[in-house]
Amino acid sequence: MPTFASADQIRDAFSRAMSAMYKTEVPQYGTLLDLVADINRATLEQDAALRGELEAGDELRRLDVERHGAIRLGTAQELADMRRIFRVMGMFPVGYYDLSVAGVPVHATAFRPVSDAALRNNPFRVFTSLLRLELIADAALRAQAEAILARRAIFTPRALELTALAEEAGGLTEAQAVEFVQEVTQTFRWHSEATVSHATYRQLHGAHRLVADVVSFKGPHINHLTPRTLDIDAAQAEMPRRGIAAKEVVEGPPRRKHAILLRQTSFKALEEPIVFAEDGADGSHTARFGEIEQRGMALTRAGRALYDQLLAGVRSMQGAGSASADYSERLAAAFQAFPDDLDQLRERGLAFFRWRVLDADGLARVAASGAAFDLQALRAQGLVAASPIVYEDFLPVSAAGIFQSNLGGAEQKSYAANAAQEAFEAALGAPVADEIALYEQSQQASVDAVRAQYAAVLNR
Repeated sequence: MPTFASADQIRDAFSRAMSAMYKTEVPQYGTLLDLVADINRATLEQDAALRGELEAGDELRRLDVERHGAIRLGTAQELADMRRIFRVMGMFPVGYYDLSVAGVPVHATAFRPVSDAALRNNPFRVFTSLLRLELIADAALRAQAEAILARRAIFTPRALELTALAEEAGGLTEAQAVEFVQEVTQTFRWHSEATVSHATYRQLHGAHRLVADVVSFKGPHINHLTPRTLDIDAAQAEMPRRGIAAKEVVEGPPRRKHAILLRQTSFKALEEPIVFAEDGADGSHTARFGEIEQRGMALTRAGRALYDQLLAGVRSMQGAGSASADYSERLAAAFQAFPDDLDQLRERGLAFFRWRVLDADGLARVAASGAAFDLQALRAQGLVAASPIVYEDFLPVSAAGIFQSNLGGAEQKSYAANAAQEAFEAALGAPVADEIALYEQSQQASVDAVRAQYAAVLNR
């Protein structure tokens, strides 16, 4: 039997290859990595409690390699093949995101690892959007876009061959895995030659800048790679000092003692020279940008309902945008209603926690006494502890805010709210996982592990 490279190894190699490629293509990304590394180092030096929390949850070792990327696809076949390729890397579709409600004609999922062990190894994620051609109002332009997309092949033949081989054999050898990473990386490269004429590009651009970005090129160039910072407000302040033009506000919840969900900021999209097909005319295109994120704790369904309610209240006061001068103040005021204490968050069932044993001997003594298993009582005695589970996913409003700010902040298209998860899953060729169910499973698995250790004493 051949020895296969693990999915974790392939994903880690791909993540590093993508980072090296993007650093070459977008030098400011390298500046961003240096900035984040400096802030993370300083934050850990100044906050011993945070360092201890990350170490206890075995989260510290993943911090330096953690990235998420984003791509935009044009057809159902591209999406289905991308799912197969990511599966070889141990990445699966999680969540459904309808961005049309925020004026962006796509819907999306996030390909990522789903097991706790895989996430600790390398939590590389790719937010993957599918263009919704049905939202292009001009029927003739819609048909033209469909025809253009039908002619392109975004994967190398060898990438698809190796994917099929992995599916048939149950994996790839180390040599095949190296080749697989090299071949798949080609799909995400930047191409400065458009596949359409300047006139067609302008028509597509008129429908929506993102339509032009998806349809006009050979493939779905990665449009950002995002490192994780431990203090996004410090990163936001530092970006201009290093010559990086940051977007106006941080997307997501306000700054808190105990971070929740996801906060994101970015630098403005680059204006890059391109050459148009047919006429050879010179032009420019803006799509690729830099982004930084700070990940907080995952919220339960009740926690998300409260978050969505508070956020909707703030946005309704000033429309859908989040760039007004007083937005941050309004957001912080509204979120006073969201508890910022770990005990309250846990007791009210607003966030997910991972349980672990602190004192195995003490736990054994309590178990031997015949006392019923009671997590809260064990925690009160200092025998077990609960740490917040990191949020591994995305927020549709925040994603749309990043998209809009980097595709021309003044452009606001209006589409009827029309989530189409069934159609998306049909194109994908598989259902998307419910992210909250994954967190529920993670939390329950940790409880079960503590319970099993407790029961083992009773069964001796």
